[in-house]
Amino acid sequence: MKSNVNTWKLPAVAIITSLIFFAGCAGLGSMDKEKEALGLESSPEPLILRGDQVELKIEGKFPPKYFAKKVSIEATPVLTWDGGSASFDTQGFQGEEAAGNYKVIPFENGKAFTYEASVPFDPAMEDAGELTVRISGTKGSKTVDFDPIVIGAGVITTPLMVQSDDRFILAKDNFKRVLSYTEEATVNYAKSSSTVRSGELRDDDWKALKELIALANDADSVSLTGTAIEAYASPEGEITLNEDLASDRASSAAKALTREMKRKKMTADEAFFTLVPKGEDWKGFKSLMSASSIEDKNLILRVLEMYSDKNKREEEIRNIAKTYKEIEKDILPQLRRSQMSVAYDVEGYTDEELMDLSMNNADALTVEELLYAATLFDDMNEKLTVYQATARVHAGDFRGHNNAGWCLAQMGRMNQAWELFSAALELKRNKAVLNNVAAITRKDGNIDDAMALLNEASGAGPEVGYNKGIILIQKGDYPSAISNMGRESTVNVALAKMLNGDASAAKKTLENANDDSAAASYVMAIACARLKDAAGAKKYLAEALAKDPSMRAKAERDLEFRDMRGEMGM
Repeated sequence: MKSNVNTWKLPAVAIITSLIFFAGCAGLGSMDKEKEALGLESSPEPLILRGDQVELKIEGKFPPKYFAKKVSIEATPVLTWDGGSASFDTQGFQGEEAAGNYKVIPFENGKAFTYEASVPFDPAMEDAGELTVRISGTKGSKTVDFDPIVIGAGVITTPLMVQSDDRFILAKDNFKRVLSYTEEATVNYAKSSSTVRSGELRDDDWKALKELIALANDADSVSLTGTAIEAYASPEGEITLNEDLASDRASSAAKALTREMKRKKMTADEAFFTLVPKGEDWKGFKSLMSASSIEDKNLILRVLEMYSDKNKREEEIRNIAKTYKEIEKDILPQLRRSQMSVAYDVEGYTDEELMDLSMNNADALTVEELLYAATLFDDMNEKLTVYQATARVHAGDFRGHNNAGWCLAQMGRMNQAWELFSAALELKRNKAVLNNVAAITRKDGNIDDAMALLNEASGAGPEVGYNKGIILIQKGDYPSAISNMGRESTVNVALAKMLNGDASAAKKTLENANDDSAAASYVMAIACARLKDAAGAKKYLAEALAKDPSMRAKAERDLEFRDMRGEMGM
């Protein structure tokens, strides 16, 4: 981010005077006296926390004829606060004739320099302290400690305003109010016949059809929706006759089913049936032959496949069937058939019934019914009750445990939520569960493990990206945080944009956030301050303090407002 940069420099006249002085007597004493001529600039100023480090950049220039040829110096930026201090790395410089391995500064021309370093953040640094550069110069056996050069104030800790609004994911149900099924039955025919024999109507599959028709007639929740009939002839007759025979068989099967429905006073018009006469079943013949115990079956099939003329092949099938009685007895009769598939729908419980059963008789419901029933309740405690029942009745399904954990997380009961998320993860390493475990892992302070879990949870939903964004703010990677959080409008997204140097975008995000929290007002006050809008900063800071008076102590020392405290009446 860009921050105000203050420069501690001598006026131009003083610098010119000092340079005249340098020309005649460069040495430790003169270097100490004229140290302000270095024009040290620190950025950002004030310092600002980034990740878990306080980063510092200093730029300056040793003027011509400043750095004595036999002098070496060590410069150490030091951040001090009430009760403590932190030293950045020491940087060494030396004159052209000094002994050592420091960076050499030419006497005649001088040299510009850039220094960058960081120190771990200590909470005591927050919004307080002073940044100085301490220089120790050496010439021969003589060492002089220069007076410290003040180049900045303390540390801005606005990144610590990140909100713990981690997103948790509910596992979805697959509930369908209406479930569709099919009942299958086969009608076999005598050779060259399309008549449905009475014996076929006593088979178990036909009995099952009759039971379905009776159920559909008696139960409002069951309805027949249509029937598909595929009909075949065995491939040992004349092709055209077999095609007609297959068509007749499809029609006769439909009429037989229609009669059964009429007995229950149910109607079935032509639209109810889809008739698909298939003609000769050569494919079925090959399948049955391959599965048979006929010794020469493979040879027979190879011979038959040699005939491209279907009529010739059918003639050969008839001839072979005379020799191999198993074909005539066991294979060809199975091909003379109609295959029926009756479709029907079963309508489940109403929402009201599901809500009642989920509370009073959860054991009677499927896992999908229970998971869906929970979504019908607005009260979080009632949702939790249903999800807990789901986890009990269907203990092997991870979703009940995960979703009960989700409820507990919404209620702020993170320890209990963790237990349920962990139980869900043991059942299935599901991406939604991984996201939820990651969210609590981050809240517990382990951001690296949390990020690893979120990477594994990729694809579970936008919640994963948002949760990654929170961690990236904590790590100081603001562009990536913005990218991961998508087009969300939250305090965290605004914070990431502001820390990335775009206070205007942060302000706009907060305006769209519909967030009435003290944190939202406080971050808005900071955005206004960065935009030099003292009136706006004053307004939103007052709102924040009215909502949360405990923020006053931070506001009074917050360096975000240091340049306009008078205008804000602070």
